[in-house]
Amino acid sequence: MEVVFMVSKKDDFVIENGISEINSIKIGGINQSILIQGENLTKPVLLFLHGGPSLPLPGVSSRGSNYTIVTDTKELVKHFIVVFWDQRGTGKSYHKSIPKHSMTFSQFVSDTVELTDYLRNRFDKEKIFLVGHSWGSLIGLKAVSEYADKFYSYIGLSQIVSWTENDRLGLLWAKNESKRRNNKKAIRQLNSVGEPPFDKNFKQWGVLRKWQQRFGTIIYSDDLIKGPSLFSITISMLKSKDYSLKDMYHTFYKGFKLVYSDDFIKEIQTINFCETTKKIDIPVTFIHGTKDIHVFGELLQSYYTQLDAVKGKRIIWMDKSGHVFHPEDTSNIERHLIEELKHI
Repeated sequence: MEVVFMVSKKDDFVIENGISEINSIKIGGINQSILIQGENLTKPVLLFLHGGPSLPLPGVSSRGSNYTIVTDTKELVKHFIVVFWDQRGTGKSYHKSIPKHSMTFSQFVSDTVELTDYLRNRFDKEKIFLVGHSWGSLIGLKAVSEYADKFYSYIGLSQIVSWTENDRLGLLWAKNESKRRNNKKAIRQLNSVGEPPFDKNFKQWGVLRKWQQRFGTIIYSDDLIKGPSLFSITISMLKSKDYSLKDMYHTFYKGFKLVYSDDFIKEIQTINFCETTKKIDIPVTFIHGTKDIHVFGELLQSYYTQLDAVKGKRIIWMDKSGHVFHPEDTSNIERHLIEELKHI
């Protein structure tokens, strides 16, 4: 176990009492790293599932950071024991010995449940709160649908409902955008991939993601709304005293190569909660950016309407945010997460 306290910087914080530690624990048969922060060990546990896969923000590199692309945390650590996790195969949880065949959706869900039980046992909690962002929202919604008794509530940030339907909307948007920009190379490549689900190989899906990234679907900015840049988000990981260049290499190169395979893409394209998860037995909150053109809110709205949430549901729209949440919206998200304490 490693325990390190960060030096306070603007918009950051230091936990002088309580807990601020990075642990490497065995989850799913391999060592994986988690960050635990909280001012009071009697508080409930709040576990975050990052997006990607292989994009650990918020993750271990977020120690002492207030803004974490999905929420602020300076107040959150006063009300919860906040846990960030580098999922298997990325960041500080990358190991060259991890079998590629173990990088499956079901394994990520199993890892989440195992980590949940570890946290429940370690902090002597009957249940915990679970938050998932983007890819993490797929894992999170699946976990709470099957293991509702382990969780007080679930919060889906930029919730993905159907990977394939979202790709269909994303491809249509990218084609229209390429025509608007008169980008002939993009038009040609996007027309060549066919229609989702992409059943040939990873390269089809990769073409779509390449042009989505180049056309700026992750972060929303305009003349009035200035979102954070991808560079500033990336550099924040490098500024972390807990992250090294090697960890960055494992995140942005090795981790991507490990998780993304033809089999993985084929598997996640079968996920459609509209068909498989029509009822949730715990309170559910969805928080989505109105400017998100990476994970389309119209699919979430449709799912939300049909969802039978036995103990209550709510959907909250963030007006300044795309897929990565605007810093002004993350302060509101932090407040909404603290409101979840009413479900204890």
